[in-house]
Amino acid sequence: MPRNLWLILIGMVINITGASFLWPLNTIYLHDQLGKSLSVAGVVLMVNSAVSVIGNLSGGYFFDKFGGYKTITFGAGITLLATFGLFIWHDWPHYFYFLMIIGFGSGVVNPAMFSLAGAAWKEGGRRTFNAMYVAQNIGVAVGTALAGYIASISFQLIFMANFVLYLIFFLIAFLSFKRISEAASVPSIKATYSPTIREAHQKRHFIALFIISIGYAICWIAYVQWQTTIATYTQEINVSLEQYSLLWTVNGALIVFAQPIMAGFIKFAAKTLKMQIFIGLFIFIGSFIIASQSTSFTGFLTAMIIMTLGEMLVWPAIPTIADQLATKGRAGLYQGMINSAATVGRMIGPLFGGIIVDLYGMNVLFILLIVLFGIAMFTTFIYDKGLSHVQKSHETFLSS
Repeated sequence: MPRNLWLILIGMVINITGASFLWPLNTIYLHDQLGKSLSVAGVVLMVNSAVSVIGNLSGGYFFDKFGGYKTITFGAGITLLATFGLFIWHDWPHYFYFLMIIGFGSGVVNPAMFSLAGAAWKEGGRRTFNAMYVAQNIGVAVGTALAGYIASISFQLIFMANFVLYLIFFLIAFLSFKRISEAASVPSIKATYSPTIREAHQKRHFIALFIISIGYAICWIAYVQWQTTIATYTQEINVSLEQYSLLWTVNGALIVFAQPIMAGFIKFAAKTLKMQIFIGLFIFIGSFIIASQSTSFTGFLTAMIIMTLGEMLVWPAIPTIADQLATKGRAGLYQGMINSAATVGRMIGPLFGGIIVDLYGMNVLFILLIVLFGIAMFTTFIYDKGLSHVQKSHETFLSS
C-alpha cells in the first residue's frame, strides 16, 4: 500500500477511536448521570443519527466541490470544537447540543475519508476499502475497550480523551492531507461520452448506487439487532454480560487477524464484488439461523464467528462498488450516500427490532431478519442490470 494511504488509515484509526470513546456510553451517561429517561436517551440517539446522515451527504458533496483536504479539516474542526465544548460543558441540554454537532462533523469526515482513500490508491480496488474497514474496526476495538475503563474512573476523563484524540486527528489531517489530496487529484481529460450518453451514464450509475444502498441499509437493520434485541435476548437466557461482551471481542479480533485467510478465500471463491456480497449474505443468513436456535453462550459464539466472516465480505465491498460506480466529480457524493444508508439502517434497526419483539417475539424477528437478507440479495442481483446498456452505447459512440 502507498504511504499516503497509510496516513489516511492512521487518521481513520484515531478518528474512530475518538468516536468510540463516546457512543457506547451515551445512553448510560444520559440515564445515570444526567437523570434522563431511556425514552429521552433513545430520541437523542435517533436525532444524532439523523444529523449524521445530513453530515454524510454534506461531506460527500463538499468532497466533490472542495476536495478531500478542505472537507476533512472542516468536519474535523467542527468536531474538535464540539468535543472541547463537551469537555467544558457536559450537563443538560449542552450535552445534547454538542452531541448533535459532533454527529454532523463526524458525518462530514467519514465519506470524505473513504473518497480520499479511493483516490489515493485507485488501483487498489477492494483492497483499499478493506484496509479502511479494518482501520475502522481497530478504532472501535481500542476505543470501546479503553472507554469502559476510563469511564469507571471519571466521565470527565472520557470527555478529555475524546477531545485529545480528535485534536490529534485534526493535526494529522491539517498537516498531511493537503499533499495527499493534491496528489490524488486527477487532471481533466477529454470527454469520451456524448452529452446524451454521459447523462444516461450518470443516471444509471446513480440508480445502481441507490439500489445497492437500499440493500446495504437493510443489512444494517438486521446486523444492529446483535447490539439491541439479541443482546437483550442473551441476557434473558442467562448468557452473562461478560460473555456477551466477549462476543464483540471475538468479532473485532477476527476482523483484524483473519484478514490473510479472508484475502485468500476472496481470491479463490469471490472473483467479483457481486459474488463476494452474495457469499457474505448467505453467511449472514446462516449465522442468524444458528443464533435463532441457540440457548447457550457456545451457540451465540458460533453464530458471531460466522456472522463476522459474512461482515468481512459484505461491508468492504459496498464502498468499493460505490467508488467504481462514481462518475467524474461524484466520488464524494456516492460515498456519502453509502455512509448515509448504513446510518439509516442503524437508526431504524433498534426501533424495528423492538416493535417486532414486543408484538410477536424473537422467533418471528429471526424469520423477518432472514427475509431482509433475502431482499438484500435481490437488490444485489439487480443493481447493475442497467449498466451494460450504457456501456454498449458508449462503445458505439467511440467507434462512430
